[in-house]
Amino acid sequence: MITGSQCRAARALVEYSRERLAKASGVDIETIAHFERKLGKPDDGDIAALQSSLEVAGAVFLPDGDRGGIGVRLKFNRSETRRIATLEGEGGVVAHDDVP
Repeated sequence: MITGSQCRAARALVEYSRERLAKASGVDIETIAHFERKLGKPDDGDIAALQSSLEVAGAVFLPDGDRGGIGVRLKFNRSETRRIATLEGEGGVVAHDDVP
């Protein structure tokens, strides 16, 4: 299970607003805000939905371990992200095709 701090950090890394995370996860915006501010703890189902949505968006949650504690990082490094962006933009402009 992730913490509120990890949720907030992951949301920043994947550039999701609370509204976007709420839509992606099905968890109420107020619940997310309270979780991130440590004012309340959602049920385990809501936390799992938040974690899953953030992982789909590219966040990787790091467990407490030998390297200094829990954390969050992006799934891809900057070099991989640039290569993916280049590949995604190679097709040119998308337009209607009149081929039958």
